[in-house]
Amino acid sequence: MNTLYPLKFQPVFKDKIWGGHKIKEVLGMDYGKLPNCGEVWVVSGIAESPTLVKNGFLSGNELNELVSVYMGDLVGDDVYEKFGDEFPLLIKYIDANDWLSIQVHPDDELAAKRKTGRGKTEMWYIIEAEKESELISGFSKKINREIYQKYLKESRLKEILNFEKVEKGDVFFLPAGRVHSLGPGILLAEIQQTSDTTYRIYDWDRIDASGMKRELHTQQALDAIDFELADEYKTRYKPEKNKTVPLVQCPQFTTNLLAYDQPVKKDFEELDSFVIYMGIEGKSQLKWEGGKEEISMGEAIVIPNIINNIELKPMGNAKLLEIYLT
Repeated sequence: MNTLYPLKFQPVFKDKIWGGHKIKEVLGMDYGKLPNCGEVWVVSGIAESPTLVKNGFLSGNELNELVSVYMGDLVGDDVYEKFGDEFPLLIKYIDANDWLSIQVHPDDELAAKRKTGRGKTEMWYIIEAEKESELISGFSKKINREIYQKYLKESRLKEILNFEKVEKGDVFFLPAGRVHSLGPGILLAEIQQTSDTTYRIYDWDRIDASGMKRELHTQQALDAIDFELADEYKTRYKPEKNKTVPLVQCPQFTTNLLAYDQPVKKDFEELDSFVIYMGIEGKSQLKWEGGKEEISMGEAIVIPNIINNIELKPMGNAKLLEIYLT
């Protein structure tokens, strides 16, 4: 069997009613004849939209196929034992040109009960935000199930939602159960569990190309919503140049930020997991014993568990998100 190496994938483009053109204009990715591109999936084990390897001798293979062949060598022994042949994370870039629906995702327990696969905990890193851009994360006041239903019924849901102004570099962690939405003018990187289960609560009364309103899932959402009020919804961190800065650590994934202008060496000997790097600014070169690859803004690369030592070299100023399981 040939040796595993860092894997890059053919992107999967998704046109959305709320999508724009920044995937092409800012990230430089060609999504062909689609009217817009709301999401580009750069690492996906979702059965309906898997990503295919685009570099090296494994070109053309689906991600989950490789997990089934290489198992712990690719994802880590503990990860393989827990998730089997399904790659556990979905990595994407999102361009919101209009408000996304106000929505919520189930946790693992509810998703299992409803036989919809896994739950969906996620996080956002804001790559670019136009002036006055906003998003919704959680509630703005203490409520319960009954109060929520009252506001929803009276079409006053916005009055109890937490709106946040966003800027480049902001981070938001969205555990399963947190009501959320993205507003126009935002380009971001999203890290999430491998799940495509979304319950739409409200869709701004808009109609699609065929003159229909999109389906809502108000009843399914009710049991998924976490009504707790958080002290703060934005993730605080202190940026530091040429250091690995922790952003989010949760049972579903760990994400760090590397903003750097000089080479950085990494040793993953103690880590029983794959590592993903997402390009969020500039361009980087990844070197390992068997070769080298570039990571541009808008790309992601999966480093197999059996590769323990790498060197990251910025080509000018660069920023990467570093993602793995612990």
